[in-house]
Amino acid sequence: MPSIASLFLTAALLHPAFAAGPGTVLLRTFRLGGEGRWDYVSLDPEAGRIYVPRSTRVMVLDLDGNLKGEVPGTAGVHGVAFSRELDRGWTSNGQANTVTVFKLSTLEVLKVVATTGDNPDAILFEPATRRVFTFNGRGKNATVLDAVTSEVVGTIPMGGKPEFSACDGKGRVYVNNEDTAAILAINARTLKVEATWSIKPLDSPSGLAMDVTQNRLFSVGGNRLAAVVDAGTGKVLATLPIGAGTDGIDFDPGSGLAYASNGEGTVTVIRQTGPTTYGVAATILTRPGARTLVVNPKTHRLYLPTADFTPVAKDAKPGTRPAMVPGSFQILELGEAR
Repeated sequence: MPSIASLFLTAALLHPAFAAGPGTVLLRTFRLGGEGRWDYVSLDPEAGRIYVPRSTRVMVLDLDGNLKGEVPGTAGVHGVAFSRELDRGWTSNGQANTVTVFKLSTLEVLKVVATTGDNPDAILFEPATRRVFTFNGRGKNATVLDAVTSEVVGTIPMGGKPEFSACDGKGRVYVNNEDTAAILAINARTLKVEATWSIKPLDSPSGLAMDVTQNRLFSVGGNRLAAVVDAGTGKVLATLPIGAGTDGIDFDPGSGLAYASNGEGTVTVIRQTGPTTYGVAATILTRPGARTLVVNPKTHRLYLPTADFTPVAKDAKPGTRPAMVPGSFQILELGEAR
């Protein structure tokens, strides 16, 4: 598998400017600058807000890329979950091993809660039980909070490193296990793992998304493969080629398309072609480093964080990450041509 440095170099050489597949173009680039890396972006379509983790704080943007405020004190933040009904948001702070609870309407920090495992990474609000799940990478477990009281109500062993998660809104939660190349199905009420499904030949699965209507899961792996999985039986319905360096996938219920964001500088578009069949519909060129994304289900636009990067030295250790050019952080907005 090529190194991270070679992926960035190849993408920069082949795609020096943005190009897109049929019907999809780069609409805008929000150049935000500032210090800090990033991970999973979240979007609230009703409020028109984008939540962007930036190492020590969460930037809150409107859909025009304007900064509306920040949630501070989130060391090593990976992701944001929220509930408009409860007027609450939660951040997974990987370096601090905490969750920051904040008020959505004002961004006021209400409480900081310690997780029961190290490096909380993905975070999810499950609406049927009103519980918040953090999936702790080094802890190899999940911490479960009561969303109303902010109290820890349980810990779930994962049997390996958990990655991204999804839920059906009815009390079942799904999470990738990076170490075992499997999806775990969790009962959000009993806090028990009800099933473990292998999704090999995927390797090191990271991003996970769900088509709730069709009851299908979309998982992406580190070996340029995506899997479509029946969320009732665990059967792998399709294994599809995607780009390199992927870390995210999202599903748009309006268009019926799933989008895998590949750090090499592409997005792979997956479409359902029959009752149980799927195929790659298009590959969209983006920019190197755009490895996570979120879809706005109202406008069908995609938002991908990235930055400009300096070349990695030839004598650098394998796996060395390219350094971000100071002040170059940006979010790409993709959508149908106007």
